[in-house]
Amino acid sequence: MIKQLQLYIPALNWLSNYQSKHLFGDITAGIIVTSLLIPQGMAYALLAGLPPQIGLYASILPAIIYPLLGTSQVLSVGPVAVDSLMVAAAIAKLAPQGSSEYLALAIALAFLVGIIEIGMGVLRMGFLVNFLSRSVISGFISGAAIIIGFSQVRHLLGLKIPATESFIELFTLTLGKITEVNWVALSLGLTSIAMLLYFNQPLVKLLKRQGWSEQKILPISKSAPLLVVILGTLLVSIFRWDQVAGLRIVGMVPSGLPPLSMPTFDLQTWRSLLPAATAIALVGYIEGFSGAQALASKRREKIDPNQELIAFGAANLSAAFTGGYPVTGGVSRSVVNFAAGANTGLASIITGILVAIAVMFFTSWFYFLPQTCLAATIITAVYKLIDFSTLKRMWNYDKADAIAWLVTFSAVLVLGVEKGIIFGTIIALSLHLWHTSRPHIAIVGRLGESEHFRNVLRYEVKTSPQVLAIRVDASLYFANAKYMENFLSREISDHPNITSIVLVCSAVNLIDASALEIIESLIADLKFIGINFYFSEVKGPVMDKLLNIGFVDYVGRDRFFLSTDIAMRELAGI
Repeated sequence: MIKQLQLYIPALNWLSNYQSKHLFGDITAGIIVTSLLIPQGMAYALLAGLPPQIGLYASILPAIIYPLLGTSQVLSVGPVAVDSLMVAAAIAKLAPQGSSEYLALAIALAFLVGIIEIGMGVLRMGFLVNFLSRSVISGFISGAAIIIGFSQVRHLLGLKIPATESFIELFTLTLGKITEVNWVALSLGLTSIAMLLYFNQPLVKLLKRQGWSEQKILPISKSAPLLVVILGTLLVSIFRWDQVAGLRIVGMVPSGLPPLSMPTFDLQTWRSLLPAATAIALVGYIEGFSGAQALASKRREKIDPNQELIAFGAANLSAAFTGGYPVTGGVSRSVVNFAAGANTGLASIITGILVAIAVMFFTSWFYFLPQTCLAATIITAVYKLIDFSTLKRMWNYDKADAIAWLVTFSAVLVLGVEKGIIFGTIIALSLHLWHTSRPHIAIVGRLGESEHFRNVLRYEVKTSPQVLAIRVDASLYFANAKYMENFLSREISDHPNITSIVLVCSAVNLIDASALEIIESLIADLKFIGINFYFSEVKGPVMDKLLNIGFVDYVGRDRFFLSTDIAMRELAGI
């Protein structure tokens, strides 16, 4: 029973075996991540079009629930930039920002995301995210990062511009109001960006040259967002730039733990939110799971994809019932958590508790927090997500993947985040179908006196004018079997002396029903013109299916050879 419980509640493993030596690292990591999460949580909530406290609410219970059910020891779960943008895109067309309906929709969205992720986990459907290729995800996140970064320019410039997910519309609106720049906001924002960038790399390098250890450098370098928030708040409260310079501030943030909330159960609302909830669930899962997997490889740990779906789903449900909005694992925060010395999920639980303490007692300190400082926090957090290096690598390796990246990236900027990822996925799958419908087919010959057969275009090999041996380097299915048939027709026309064809199946893992029908028809047509058809190196699982359906007996067992070497010695004498 205990072992069974540990499968469903992985925390029982590390709780029952917790060692005191891990406590210091967990406490340190919990404190450092909290200092990063508080400003990020508020900033991402504003990005989603929600009050700042909603980001804090979404950082409490999810941070506590995930480590109890998740299989990663260091993943930090809470609000993230891309999900926040997708939330804004999904809800903005259904309710005005700042309204109670808008918040209710955000809570309902978190609930739906949680239900979808748990459902996928229970049904063990983690494999479905494989349909979102690396090119699509990279292009999507890069496009979303540009929209996120540029959406914060209005706060950086102190402009009053309505929120929109359209990059073109955002750019046009910003350009139209460029003469209304609030120079105090711009100066404070640029100073904040400079501080964040300086703490990120130059200061780290400087301290390393002075002999500081990684453990001492990390708390200083990662405290930059909190320091920016504190300094910005102090400057505004002292000089009252909110009154004398019209600087936009966060304002009153309610204190106290989040109230228990109930998602709306209106069917029409669910129907409207379902497409967005599905997209957020998939993208959030991929972002969180990829971060967990990358960090687990450094710790030689195993991540269960289906259990992760359940853990993310539970975290989103907890956010929905405590007034939050959709959450997932934040890669950058998780890296900080790992580097700060987190050993178990206790670090994340400590982070959730510390955020709860801040919400209960310290929210009044955020009153004078300037939005331009939060904008600077977002900009410096998301610019690293713009991944042109992946595009360059894909272009050099596989143009189809690069095209999928470019299409997704462009669609996100022009059409918006939801339509962008759908369009990109369709293009990626279409390119995949086109690519697999034209498999590599090689005419092969004997390499010297060996038993090996290689492509005639790459090696000097022995061939027979009467026997044509071809190797199809792909499984045969409905989309590519006709291509093989056309290839053979051209070769037979070019080589009138052919009396036998050997299909080398060393790379064929599957022959579907449609492909089998085409092969049967092809064998009959070739027999009519006096050409025999043979098979070699058919894999066991493929042969089993051919035997079960009676194809082997229909064609003749003598038409199947264990190896191409045996086939060519018997048929061609070479």
